[in-house]
Amino acid sequence: MSRVLIVDDEASICWAFGEYLGDLGHEVAVAATAEEGLDLARRQPLDAVVLDVRLPGIDGISAMGAFREHVGAAPIIVITAFGNLDTVIRAMDAGAFDYLVKPFDLDQAAAVVQRALEIGWTIAGASDPALGREPEERPSNRLIGSSAAMQALFKQIALVAATDVPVLITGESGTGKELVARAIHEHGARRGRTFLPVCLAALSPGLIEGELFGHLRGSFTGANQDRKGLLELAAGGTVLLDEIGDVPLGMQVKLLRAIEHREATPVGDARPRPIDVRFLAATNRPLTELMAAGQFREDLFFRLSVFPIHVPPLRERLDDVPVLAKHFLTMASPRQGQEVSLRDDLIDELIRRPWLGNVRELRNAIERAAIVARGGSVLPEHLPPSIDLHGRGAESSSARGLEEAIARWTENALKEPETVEPSDEEGTLYDQFLAQVEPPMLRTVLRRQAGNKALAAQRIGIHRSTLRQKLRKYGLE
Repeated sequence: MSRVLIVDDEASICWAFGEYLGDLGHEVAVAATAEEGLDLARRQPLDAVVLDVRLPGIDGISAMGAFREHVGAAPIIVITAFGNLDTVIRAMDAGAFDYLVKPFDLDQAAAVVQRALEIGWTIAGASDPALGREPEERPSNRLIGSSAAMQALFKQIALVAATDVPVLITGESGTGKELVARAIHEHGARRGRTFLPVCLAALSPGLIEGELFGHLRGSFTGANQDRKGLLELAAGGTVLLDEIGDVPLGMQVKLLRAIEHREATPVGDARPRPIDVRFLAATNRPLTELMAAGQFREDLFFRLSVFPIHVPPLRERLDDVPVLAKHFLTMASPRQGQEVSLRDDLIDELIRRPWLGNVRELRNAIERAAIVARGGSVLPEHLPPSIDLHGRGAESSSARGLEEAIARWTENALKEPETVEPSDEEGTLYDQFLAQVEPPMLRTVLRRQAGNKALAAQRIGIHRSTLRQKLRKYGLE
């Protein structure tokens, strides 16, 4: 039996955790403030602590050091309803085992606590006091969002920022891949050095090698002096290889060697030079398809994707649209953004749109609307026309395709011999149909909601207990 301390000023959360963990055989103590929790930690040994960030008095993050003095290496799980990237980074740097965002699924939260108790936790990464500091705020260059998809992204950034491994950042155009790369750099050990984004697609194939690796005087026509490459100039910092999917095959070999051996050979020289940079790469192209077509090297892909991060498109995190719109309005018109809230009809229109250009399209739309509004309230009619790159015909075609697929399945099912009394295993035709369509829908929604059953049930429009029943029915738990 393990002793678990729950520190949260919401009595309902303390009660729910206490009941759930108690049923699992654990002894649970609760506290409404960090001070009360620390007093309990002084008086009794603890195997785990579940700690809320926003508390009366001392906040959870500030109290983590004091808790660590009393609980030693026992895991601390942080929970909050106000998650952002800086909070996640601070929690992870302070030695948090994991990070949960309200509203969370109780099954998922209890599983995190159970895993922490089973695995145990050795604190790492908090030895450097500088790691716990908050980075300088850059309002125009920060990731914004409170959706489940963004919370999962924040956690990935927090985990990989403290390391020096290559990261492959994928996602559609306009999702903020460079912002993710900047966040990794600014929260890592190289934060005080250069962050150098290199758009490889903007360089002609003949210039990429010279730009990245440098050249010696006389190595080609026009090379009048030695020149250091970007990889040398960014010494000690981070290099983002943007649009990595557009690099020619010949250059991919040289990039692989640079990443693998941390050395660069200038054009016209036979001697490699050591380089000290962290490599990040980003692309909106499907690298797996490019590898299958022989256009991208597998060894380079696996070297870059030590820690892959996928940035979700805006349509998969529509909960973030209002806060993003308010942020962009503040940037476009500070006075208006601070004093005027977004109208409900504007929010409805923003959420309705497909945003195929993702966050970049939303920002452009808000900036344009702020100009047209001329200092007044931004209305739906101030927005530019919605851009649908695929056309409405594609959407209707997809709907027709689904309708035809259902019709074909039904026709085939009706060809089967009809039994007088369907078996419990087979069920009725309707049961068979649901067994075909519900599992993929449930898997997709759960994946998009980062495994949070409460949010998934809300998105589907069913009760959480109903969702649990369906997951058990189809063996998806």
